[in-house]
Amino acid sequence: MSARILSLLAVMVLVAGCSKPQPDVGSLSTDADMTAVAPIMTDPIPSVDQGPVPGTQQDLVIAVGDRVFFSYDKYDLASDARTTIERQTQWLRRYPHINISIEGHCDERGTREYNLALGEKRAASVKNYLIALGIESSRIQTLSYGKERPAVMGSDETSWAQNRRGVVVVQ
Repeated sequence: MSARILSLLAVMVLVAGCSKPQPDVGSLSTDADMTAVAPIMTDPIPSVDQGPVPGTQQDLVIAVGDRVFFSYDKYDLASDARTTIERQTQWLRRYPHINISIEGHCDERGTREYNLALGEKRAASVKNYLIALGIESSRIQTLSYGKERPAVMGSDETSWAQNRRGVVVVQ
């Protein structure tokens, strides 16, 4: 047992003896002394964020918005929704190689089947307006999530209004 303790103490002494004492930062006076404490940075300073990559989902969201909202139990486009879709059309013209999908969503009220059908009508309304504005139908697909993917949790008018939406997703 004492041999183990002596061996352990010997290892501790060797390790302590090998460590290099660190200089006291307060006693350093020259730049050469400071490099012992803080090595000079050779990596370039990271660049400032230049914004989203053009033609991405993030670019769409920031530049023009990716969603429009619907009234309760409706799938017709309000004037603010039309304005958003018109801006989306201009964005899509800038990126003719990009395809999109349009997701139709509903609030939690109503049956699953009813909301899936209503979500499909909402997505189709957005698609049809994009086509009317000159976007090729082959670039657009639609799908409905009904009430299955709420954007906001809650059972009040504010939450429901955020969940009744059509969302454009870059493919």
